[in-house]
Amino acid sequence: MRIAMLAPIAWRTPPRHYGPWELVTSLLTEALVRKGVDVTLFATQDSLTAGTLDGVVPAPYSEDPSIDAKVWEHRHLAHLFGQADRFDLIHNQADFPAHAFANLVTTPMVTTIHGFSSDRILPMYEPYQDRVHYVAISDADRHPRLRYAATIHHGIDIDSFPFDPVGSDDLLFFGRMHPDKGAHHALEVARAAGRSLDLYGIVQDQGYFEREVTPRLGDLARYHGPVGGADRLRALGSARALLHLIDFDEPFGLSVVEAMACGTPVIATRRGSMAEIIEHGVNGFLVETPGEAIAAVESIGRLDRAKVRESVAARFHVDRMADAYIALYRRILNGEGGALPLASAQFA
Repeated sequence: MRIAMLAPIAWRTPPRHYGPWELVTSLLTEALVRKGVDVTLFATQDSLTAGTLDGVVPAPYSEDPSIDAKVWEHRHLAHLFGQADRFDLIHNQADFPAHAFANLVTTPMVTTIHGFSSDRILPMYEPYQDRVHYVAISDADRHPRLRYAATIHHGIDIDSFPFDPVGSDDLLFFGRMHPDKGAHHALEVARAAGRSLDLYGIVQDQGYFEREVTPRLGDLARYHGPVGGADRLRALGSARALLHLIDFDEPFGLSVVEAMACGTPVIATRRGSMAEIIEHGVNGFLVETPGEAIAAVESIGRLDRAKVRESVAARFHVDRMADAYIALYRRILNGEGGALPLASAQFA
């Protein structure tokens, strides 16, 4: 089975710090290679893989201002689709622009939809659903006007996340600084609960950050910026709880699973995919009001951090994700690529 894996080019694959789509692309690629699948990763030239790396984009456009995103994205796509006949299947992780090439080649295509942002993108999804096999990353993120081949939750390399059986008294926010992610809610809940809060993530909305986050910082609320490597693992594991008080329908939430892999339970707003990931009272709490979130902070210490880790070890392991995609690839290549019923499409 020869797979062309199309990565986004905003960040390196895998990313140095931020880059969730690139991270998932890398995790899947490496797991497939370990399982004996022949994968060519189409990504920026500084990307890393145990498979075959192929690319024309010199560097990620979010890291190198000389890279024009529109120009190099089209060059990136043309480079892959110009050799589409070399592969049994193209797996697109880079959103809808690739669909513009779909009808120009005969190679089967899979697109993982990393979050359905708005109905405005439907014109680049709906007309291609007889040609491209769509994968949702949660049942909550399925759009009613699209047909899906499967729902496949993201997976992580659980073993790379060290277990912290103790944590600390401090709370954690881990995500981009944007109104959707609710850093301001986390700051207010931490203040009301009398707990310190450490915040990590890129600033995606500068106005929001200056208006809602900066004024709330101080001795008990510290913003550290984006973080990677050992510091990232330490941040995820050394907390009493992760506050994920989102203001949008989160399609998945990698940081939620990553924190739980370290033993850190999660307090999250009951929106989007959170009910698919969080087992209320086992690995965290689902809340709907600030008052419930404050109460959850006080109750979180009753949860067993070892059970928090165990709750995600099987359901969200990268090998389970890879096995689910391999099964999907085989169905498609055997001519059985129609959409599965929603319940049977999940792997859990």
